[in-house]
Amino acid sequence: MSGAAARVVIGVDSSTQSTKALAVDVDTGEVVGQGRAPHTVSGGAARESDPREWWEALVSALGQTGFADTAAAVSIGGQQHGLVTLDAQGDPVRPALLWNDVRSAPQAAALVKEVGARWWAERIGSVPAASFTVTKWAWLRENEPESAERVTAVRLPHDYLTERLTGRGTTDRGDASGTGWWTPQGYDTRVLERVGLDSALLPEVVEPGKPAGTVRIDAGRGGSPTPLREGVLVGAGTGDNAAAALGLGLLPGAPVLSLGTSGTVYAVTRGRPADPSGIVAGFADALSGWLPLACTLNCTLAVDRFATLLGLDRQAVEPGGTAVVLPYLDGERTPNLPFASGLLTGLRQDTTPGQLLQAAYDGAAFSLLAALDDVLREGGEQLASDTPILLIGGGARGSAWQDTVRRLSGRPVQVPAAEEVVALGAAAQAAGLLTGEPADEVARRWRTDAGPVLEPLPRDDTSRALIADTLQRAEAGGLFGTGLADRRAAGEG
Repeated sequence: MSGAAARVVIGVDSSTQSTKALAVDVDTGEVVGQGRAPHTVSGGAARESDPREWWEALVSALGQTGFADTAAAVSIGGQQHGLVTLDAQGDPVRPALLWNDVRSAPQAAALVKEVGARWWAERIGSVPAASFTVTKWAWLRENEPESAERVTAVRLPHDYLTERLTGRGTTDRGDASGTGWWTPQGYDTRVLERVGLDSALLPEVVEPGKPAGTVRIDAGRGGSPTPLREGVLVGAGTGDNAAAALGLGLLPGAPVLSLGTSGTVYAVTRGRPADPSGIVAGFADALSGWLPLACTLNCTLAVDRFATLLGLDRQAVEPGGTAVVLPYLDGERTPNLPFASGLLTGLRQDTTPGQLLQAAYDGAAFSLLAALDDVLREGGEQLASDTPILLIGGGARGSAWQDTVRRLSGRPVQVPAAEEVVALGAAAQAAGLLTGEPADEVARRWRTDAGPVLEPLPRDDTSRALIADTLQRAEAGGLFGTGLADRRAAGEG
């Protein structure tokens, strides 16, 4: 970096567990400063966080970068789907319902049953599941009507933080597409009527490449003051997966597998998805394309939990064995089993702890890889057999995850050297406000996807078939929770 003459922007990733901030040189893409601060998340079926804690984490992470007082622009990527409800003073009515709160599964089922999955897929692009904002709002109205009555603004997590910076209620098409009430033509009045939500409570959708506003002097009202200068440009921001797509500079058809708290597989596509099975969510990207995506609730945390139970290091896997693990420790989204618990079967006298751990890896990776073809097909893209899967997220650096994905997919895997690609995508969005470039072109100029390509391993069709058969038999046999267990998981008993 060439001293004070360099232009620096800050990109933020406000995720489920923490807030990360990267200060990035606009011209070179060099990360010149970093910050991180944790969040508190409630446990059990009620996954909630106080949005005011996100603000305090944002202030802390920005300050840690060392460039908050000189940054030329900032933008925020955030966890998708979360329901943030604000009162007339702009304060949270209650803790935010996070994407992995499954209590709204009954409301999701009722919404789909009322008009059919195909109606939702064709109109909205996705079939609502318990993770979607529309189902959470329906849950709130049914279970906490007094709280719902006090709501004067409904926001997503990244919207809340952006609005505190700028004073304007805004969002973007990428994050809005995960609510269940947005279409390319705007907010869907029929959906809003079904769940009793006034469109006046929703934020303005900012066009790609346009700012959400500028930092206001009283941005810290009711909390710590922002370390950013007044008047600094603030990008529209977007959801975490759309931000990661920007951060990698994805071209249409390039597949991504993200190994984090949740596991996701997605690709930027030119065609708009409409999958009535609900496996593929038809999200928009943060530009003008689409981001079909499949998501699992259980990924690295579930596998790490198995490692802890077995008393093993997370890399201590062993090949072979007949054990199958379906690690649905927090319910599941793909497949749509919100009340599921984990399932372990196929134990033998000679089964080793390392084989059990490998089975947990296999079970976590299987659903994502099985959905990859669906993701590309729904977006109208085809994948050449030698196209690498871009592996990102916290698990991407681990050899056990890398080898599992290569073995179950039979494809090469590329691991970008760049870390925190969500924050990088937000930084690219902020940089585009200064340079006039689309954010994905900024990221490609920064070469954020550069990294080693690992050769494919022979595809393990035996393990894939064993997991698929176990899943099918378990679903048919009702082994994923019924009756009282479901009601308790939903907070009804």
